[in-house]
Amino acid sequence: MLVLFKGCVLWSLSAQCCPLVFPLCRYRALTFILTFLLYTSFHLSRKPISIVKSELHKNCSSVNELATIASSGSGQLPSLTSLHTDMDCSWKPFDKRNYKQLLGAMDYSFLCAYAVGMYLSGIIGERLPIRLYLTVGMLTSGLFTCLFGLGYVYNIHNLGFYIFVQVANGLVQTTGWPSVVTCISNWFGKGRRGLIMGLWNSHTSVGNILGSLIAGYWVSSNWGMSFIVPGIIIAVMGVVCFFFLIERECSLLIGLMAVCHYFGHWLDLFLIVYEGFSSFYDTELLLPRDSVCVPMQPVVVVKRESEPSAISFMGALRIPGVIEFSLCLLFAKLVSYTFLFWLPLYITKAAHLDAKKAGDLSTLFDVGGIVGGILAGVISDKLGKRATTCAVMLLLAAPTLYGFSMISEFGLGPTIGMLLVCGCLVNGPYSLITTAVSADLGTHKSLKGNARALSTVTAIIDGTGSVGAALGPLLAGLLSAGGWDRVFYMLMTADFLALLVSIITDKSSGCK
Repeated sequence: MLVLFKGCVLWSLSAQCCPLVFPLCRYRALTFILTFLLYTSFHLSRKPISIVKSELHKNCSSVNELATIASSGSGQLPSLTSLHTDMDCSWKPFDKRNYKQLLGAMDYSFLCAYAVGMYLSGIIGERLPIRLYLTVGMLTSGLFTCLFGLGYVYNIHNLGFYIFVQVANGLVQTTGWPSVVTCISNWFGKGRRGLIMGLWNSHTSVGNILGSLIAGYWVSSNWGMSFIVPGIIIAVMGVVCFFFLIERECSLLIGLMAVCHYFGHWLDLFLIVYEGFSSFYDTELLLPRDSVCVPMQPVVVVKRESEPSAISFMGALRIPGVIEFSLCLLFAKLVSYTFLFWLPLYITKAAHLDAKKAGDLSTLFDVGGIVGGILAGVISDKLGKRATTCAVMLLLAAPTLYGFSMISEFGLGPTIGMLLVCGCLVNGPYSLITTAVSADLGTHKSLKGNARALSTVTAIIDGTGSVGAALGPLLAGLLSAGGWDRVFYMLMTADFLALLVSIITDKSSGCK
């Protein structure tokens, strides 16, 4: 018997099959965990580049220091050729003086492609099956991530090769975010959305942490494996997605009915219709309406002729709050992604640690981000004001960034504390906007129940944020040549601009 009652699916079969019970809440838990792991693998595959940066130029810097010491001494000048040979000095083309600009260009190529692709990804994803779209994106992302690592294996020193791989990877990775947000929003309503999304969005930080640890394990010995292993992981998760992802509740119902029909046993299958179960499907009963339980054969699931069409790009922009929160995320993500791509290198230079230790220490920023995302969700649920919550955290983040730039020079203990606090305050608003706010706006009352806007709205908000994510690392690469203080001034300016936009959004009607 199949029973739909108060949001739960109960399915039991007669003696010909094993008795099974499938509460809908279990499928919600499965979707929560599965989408969590899927997007964890996305971030896990993005992190290695930030860990490997300090290794690409590390030996060249050491050679320059030794050459300077030797030239200033009274002894004979060592042969620079022998130094390069013995120490395996450089990985061309990042052995030049402008290596920071070259590394910044690699970040920029990935993030720029990601930002452009995101606008298209939401529109495409709204019109294709999420499961297939996400699977293809993860498999191709795994391929390009592995290709970057193969540059080490096959001794490739062409900058164009690495730029091409970064651009291609940036484009295919845009399939991830709109898909998983749409899927999780299909299964969870607005009740406690901030808390649920805050917990769920910790996959960003978990992926960064795992990516740092995996990349750090091989970075000093074979940095190619720092990319190949994450590439294999995301490809494997793509296969898992294909076989196990259920896009929405109505997909589950239709799938269970198809399974029963396929086995063709003499089943006593009954359906009690829970009104409002699906926005897109009606249950047409071909027996007298006074029957409570209806055999399966007379049940026909038909698509409504009036099914709403996917929203257009301009239609999504007209939803109140979309433009405002998109601009706020632009500046917030600029700060977050600058830390993501440049924090390990900064720790290496400021604290004089090797690449592995700097990568491990940088994970504390993501640990703070987990706490910040959950905290922002809980507070916004209680206050009912997403923009106000963002504004308060951004206001506290600005002086914290300045404090981190000062305290990081005073030892390991203060650096650890400030990393946790910065991660909490920087990633809290970023997490809230990309999850709960996007889901709220994608189901805004102005849409009149049209649920086919969520992917497009999510893509617009995250795509605009990705413009900031592209600018941040690029500016960091340019400004760091004149000192790290300039980078932190840039980050504080972006934070204040995000704060200004969030205050304007808070005062706008319908955007709280």
